[in-house]
Amino acid sequence: MPRLGAGTAPYTSRMRILGIESSCDETGVALVESGTTAVPRLVAHALHSQIAMHQAYGGVVPELASRDHIRRVLPLTEQVLGDAGVGRESIDVVAYTRGPGLAGALLVGAGVACALGAALERPVLGVHHLEGHLLSPFLSADPPEFPFVALLVSGGHTQLMRVEGVGRYEILGETIDDAAGEAFDKSAKLMGLPYPGGPWLAKLAEGGDPEAFKLPRPLLHSGDLDFSFAGLKTAVLTQAKKLADQLEARKADLAASTQAAIVEVLLRKSLAALDETGMKRLVVAGGVGANRLLRSQLDAACGRRRVRVHYPELHLCTDNGAMIAMAAAMRLQAGLEQASARYAFDVRPRWALDALPGA
Repeated sequence: MPRLGAGTAPYTSRMRILGIESSCDETGVALVESGTTAVPRLVAHALHSQIAMHQAYGGVVPELASRDHIRRVLPLTEQVLGDAGVGRESIDVVAYTRGPGLAGALLVGAGVACALGAALERPVLGVHHLEGHLLSPFLSADPPEFPFVALLVSGGHTQLMRVEGVGRYEILGETIDDAAGEAFDKSAKLMGLPYPGGPWLAKLAEGGDPEAFKLPRPLLHSGDLDFSFAGLKTAVLTQAKKLADQLEARKADLAASTQAAIVEVLLRKSLAALDETGMKRLVVAGGVGANRLLRSQLDAACGRRRVRVHYPELHLCTDNGAMIAMAAAMRLQAGLEQASARYAFDVRPRWALDALPGA
């Protein structure tokens, strides 16, 4: 793509998009190439997780997260370009996470992306973090086809959507309080498990009895597709207090029962969404989409219904730059966005997915 002055740049037949993700506690950078294959392809990516830094505090400290993004983003960019065997001049568009997320962390990625775009005289594009997750299965070896039902289970978000195409999203149901990821993490914290608790709880649950404790399945029979997990978290707290000195011996059973409750709600609501829409394809995206029990139960239930299920690659379930570059590439390819050579920027810590252009 030629160097640009003020204005916008249209999608071209071949384009390299650099994606920068900095919404929370992972710094991700990736290079995606579009126009050479039917689906944009991942050329290289690199990721730094801040988990070790935040563990001492039991959760993400926003100021520390922002400072660490500053330290990591440029070295990761150089690593990605080196792995791809290309120079900075080969970048056609710089994409970054505009929101939602932590304001300070988002500002780091946006600032670096716009500065890089200005220095290279290349256009930039702000991307919705959740759309990145939603489209991340297109990076897999078995990409989905439109239309499909999407179960988005990422951090503080749990949503079911009808997806007709890029930018064409209808929310069918969403969480009204705690999301599934929060239920995993908060329940794990109540059991004294390290941060981030979800993966630790899932691992502990492998040695427990999922029927040991009768925990609630909130809104399971509500007749709609909304979610609520705050009541489950309260039930786990109550059960942990009842166990008292026995908690350590029964922790695996409590973890297994908690995971079973969360997974059953996600499974049943997803199947209900498929029934409601009549669709035969389900996409699962976001960090909780890596959960083994959820994947196995969805695979089994959808297999019986002859429904195809698609997931991101396991290493791309959490936040990463590849999903941001992919979302930018697909929006450009669909003609929903034009990357801009105006380098003033803002971020949107709160940003509804269905408010995007094309939705």
